[in-house]
Amino acid sequence: MIRFWKIIATSFGAGYAPVAPGTAGAIVASAVAFSLQYEVSWSQYHIILITLIIVGTLLGILSANALQKEWGKDPSRIVMDESVGQWITYLFVPFGLTNIIIGLILFRIFDIWKPLYIKKAEQLPGGYGVMADDILSGIYANIILQILVNFV
Repeated sequence: MIRFWKIIATSFGAGYAPVAPGTAGAIVASAVAFSLQYEVSWSQYHIILITLIIVGTLLGILSANALQKEWGKDPSRIVMDESVGQWITYLFVPFGLTNIIIGLILFRIFDIWKPLYIKKAEQLPGGYGVMADDILSGIYANIILQILVNFV
């Protein structure tokens, strides 16, 4: 079962990237979102994203908790949180490569700098803290991306 949790926690291996594993997890999520844009309708796309976010969050919490004894609290290899946060960034944003790239950049800025209570969210216990800061980063990145897309 530990092997399963490692696969989930690392977003199918992205967390093992030797450099910037968090960015690798966000890029994997962006590639999934970008690929889906060409395969499904607008409404199906968002239903799939919401499903990925819910399932990814639940499995992310469980995998972080299952691996905490072996890997410690919030190790860099756990990147399911980045994947979920990245998918949140793209919710209800129009299709397009430009929006995917801008969303990736915005999410990584919030995830790395951790302003606006994002850092505090990490203090939640176990897998909740692992996931919470990236969920909040995704929400903030989505708000900024929505403003850019709709008002700039």
